[in-house]
Amino acid sequence: MREVLGLALGELDLLAGCPPCQGFSSLRTLNGKRDVRDRRNSLTDDFLRFVRGLAPRAVMLENVPGLANRRRFREFSAILKNMGYIVNWAVLDAARYGVPQRRRRLILLAAQRSRIEFAPADETDATVSHAIQGIGIPGQTGDPIHRIIGKRSERITELIKLIPKDGGSRHDLPADLWLECHKKCEGFRDVYGRMRWNAVAPTITAGCLNPSKGRFLHPDQDRAITAREAALLQSFPPGYSFSIERGMYAVAAMIGNALPPEFIRRHALQVAAALKDVGDTP
Repeated sequence: MREVLGLALGELDLLAGCPPCQGFSSLRTLNGKRDVRDRRNSLTDDFLRFVRGLAPRAVMLENVPGLANRRRFREFSAILKNMGYIVNWAVLDAARYGVPQRRRRLILLAAQRSRIEFAPADETDATVSHAIQGIGIPGQTGDPIHRIIGKRSERITELIKLIPKDGGSRHDLPADLWLECHKKCEGFRDVYGRMRWNAVAPTITAGCLNPSKGRFLHPDQDRAITAREAALLQSFPPGYSFSIERGMYAVAAMIGNALPPEFIRRHALQVAAALKDVGDTP
């Protein structure tokens, strides 16, 4: 591995990894009450194999909060410590780090000669308004991913129109207007809900273009958010380019599965500063 990369042992500054998290998600494990056998869970072991083979100066691992309660994570942390790394981990909300979205993630930072502190949290959160208000009418801006996709049935279209603006929910409607599937299930209360202008967005997922997947309705327009709006709520730069070769739902998956750039940018600066300080130490 090192030979292919042309690296000496310990030469790599940072090894960052985000092993697939579906097997540890609260939805699949029922908030930890169920053990899900998912072969992707073992990829944390593969990540550790890279740490052993490269001996990077610093390590960053990101995953869903549910990983913190798993044996694999405890073993991973213990092995890092035995290898001489100083480990710092926590479950942080990206909304406290300049991302206009509620997104709790497990972040582990480790270095061989110093403790890497987390970035300072903001006192106030960014909001949906900061991210998407005034970006232009979908389909009229020339942006290939800022357009409405998917046709809704007449009944769904009328249902969306009735949901109160700026944070309303299908639960605000009389029960006789609910869809039959909603009458049978008390969970997933955010489905067909609107975002609120002066609050953070819900967690942006791969299903963010579909209001049946969560609170993904625009605050006051009768539509789901666009892929560009989802990207902005994830803190991607306004002009960031996404390939649409595989279609808009593939774009939504890339956006929803991403670690918010602003969140990780702030922590990358913490890693860089810690490595520089160690490098400057005689």
